[in-house]
Amino acid sequence: MSEFNDNNRLTFYCDDDRCIDCNGCAVACDEAHELPLGIRRRRVITLNEGVPGEEISTSIACMHCEDAPCSLVCPVDCFYIRADGVVLHDKDICIGCGYCLYACPFGAPQFPREGVFGTKGSMDKCTMCAGGPLPTNSEAEREEYGQDRISEGKVPVCAAMCSTKALLVGESAMIEKNLRR
Repeated sequence: MSEFNDNNRLTFYCDDDRCIDCNGCAVACDEAHELPLGIRRRRVITLNEGVPGEEISTSIACMHCEDAPCSLVCPVDCFYIRADGVVLHDKDICIGCGYCLYACPFGAPQFPREGVFGTKGSMDKCTMCAGGPLPTNSEAEREEYGQDRISEGKVPVCAAMCSTKALLVGESAMIEKNLRR
């Protein structure tokens, strides 16, 4: 990848006019990454639910912010931003403090809960199907972080499975160009 350029930044865009609240994107993500129960890297929310003609559905996940608030508050610096703008984290460094969860306006960080009293583990979040911190795409890394579709030249599984093509992912300049048509 070349040096960071905002026009080359990978980003998600959900067209609210096309999203039909089918949750295909969320299910595809859960299945592709074999996420444990209670962890949702992507979810669909509906605003004005039950109000005829006013309902708006949209798919939400980590938005891979330019100056990611989760990264700014992390006391152990487990977050890093790749040259293409994808915000990733290292689960081996994460201490599970939860600061990122409170800082994220999208509620993207998730914490697996185990036991009666809900003991937290290391944080999990959308990786934009870019795998983990190692470039190896090893089986252990796939098991820990999920598929690395970006290095294979594919779009994230959530966008690939969107039946109405409401969920777009790509370089921000290309998405903006397509939306202006």
